[in-house]
Amino acid sequence: MELYLSKPGVMSCAGNNIEELWKSVTTGNQKNIKKVKACNDEEYFAARIADDSLQASGARYDMKIMRIENAALEQIADDVLAVKERYGADRVAVCLGSCDNGTEFSLANHRKYFAEGEFPKDYNIEIQGADYVSTFVAEKFGLTGPAVTFATACSSSAGAIIKASEMIMGGVVDAAVVGGIDIASDTTLIGFSALEAVSSEITNPFSKNRHGITLGDGAAFFVLTREHLDGSSVKLLGWGESADAYHMTSPDPSGAGAEKAIRRALEASKVATSEVGYINLHGTGTKLNDSMEGKAVAAIFGEKTVPVSTTKPVTGHTLGAAAALEAAICWKALVENQNNNDNIKLPLQVWDGERDEEIPELNIVDGKSGAAKGNLKICLSNSFAFGGANACLVLGI
Repeated sequence: MELYLSKPGVMSCAGNNIEELWKSVTTGNQKNIKKVKACNDEEYFAARIADDSLQASGARYDMKIMRIENAALEQIADDVLAVKERYGADRVAVCLGSCDNGTEFSLANHRKYFAEGEFPKDYNIEIQGADYVSTFVAEKFGLTGPAVTFATACSSSAGAIIKASEMIMGGVVDAAVVGGIDIASDTTLIGFSALEAVSSEITNPFSKNRHGITLGDGAAFFVLTREHLDGSSVKLLGWGESADAYHMTSPDPSGAGAEKAIRRALEASKVATSEVGYINLHGTGTKLNDSMEGKAVAAIFGEKTVPVSTTKPVTGHTLGAAAALEAAICWKALVENQNNNDNIKLPLQVWDGERDEEIPELNIVDGKSGAAKGNLKICLSNSFAFGGANACLVLGI
């Protein structure tokens, strides 16, 4: 069965639609990553979406994460309503990845509780429910199929896309709204800082000088169907997952879990390594993640072969939204280069170029080695999360 991905709806600090995002990742635009002060009075670089670019969401609990989500959903509203009309409301699922759970409200409301012994009268524990970002989609469009939220940290939205695909292939539904949404809330910034994972500078992946991640707001959604409705010919060809369970937060340093997920994705999609034209790396900028991912990619493709880049120095690490946002970038790369057999345009990696000699040398697209050649028909998107929850998506045209 063939599975099609609609044009994505996107929100990020690097662009409020897929066209703006594509321009930013292909020019290396980092201008909207700025230092912010969290409620602990510490300052962090963060890729936050400007509040003045957002409008009320219409959600029962209207907070920033819902305003970002609604803005991205509006971009695919016609496709959502089209599948609802074609298949019926009960035959359209919602599968989203997210990890935030309403921290904008819950943090302030819990502070009031600890100070005064009671929550504000308008506070409801549902705000903190993992399901709410998916429930909102179902309520917004009147969908009555399964509505599920996946929270596996950085691979959440990849898992959501995969589960929706399995639902369609299994005949449970005919279409699904898929993707992810997360924000770089104070809770998130402080939490990752406690893990000593936040970079003191804008993230610098795969460099010997890298110091960690830069967190960001983001959302990306698609309509996934067994037949394309909006003229998009981009397909989800396959996927691979693995769970190495090496450590609660750190990946297996050997890269074995990541390698297994990538190999399974290639096998499931029946794609040879020589057919892959671009890989969007997970590339967080942490010592262990970059090292193990470099080993995994080199073990499968060899050193300095397939063009690769991580777009997180432009978008920030959007956690539960990262896999969907980076799949959207791959979607755009395929569409933009569909009829281009030479001088392929790919997302640039913004870094200092100081390679870590302990990591296998990759063919990093950074604008210094000339344009990629050939015909771009296959892209991979890697996502590797806490606990060794590894996923790889294969998109093709």
